[in-house]
Amino acid sequence: MTQIPNNYNLEERTAKFGEAIIQFCKLIPENSITRPLINQLIRSGTSIGANYMEANGGSSPRDFKNKIFICKKESQETKHWLRMMVQCDGVNKEISRTLWKEAQELTLIFQSIINSMNKKGKNISY
Repeated sequence: MTQIPNNYNLEERTAKFGEAIIQFCKLIPENSITRPLINQLIRSGTSIGANYMEANGGSSPRDFKNKIFICKKESQETKHWLRMMVQCDGVNKEISRTLWKEAQELTLIFQSIINSMNKKGKNISY
């Protein structure tokens, strides 16, 4: 399993997280119940990094904040799918717990970025 770095380079951290999600999903036996969960988990877990990359290339503060908000939403969604996956596959519970904790940390980081932008007078409503 890919080790998730605990550092402040969010591009690398979110990429490693997406890779870890892919590796985790490869461990799950596919059946009619797990197949859609695997699909959803891969989509949400890998889109965090993709949206963060888009945020860094944002055309305006509003665009940046919107992409960061999407990163936060995808992190939260990933936590949900990890929880559902544990119900299907109790064997990989520890890996799921580790990934859930990282998704929670990413959620908090993205919320902190949003809060910081709001404090700097860039309060942009959705």
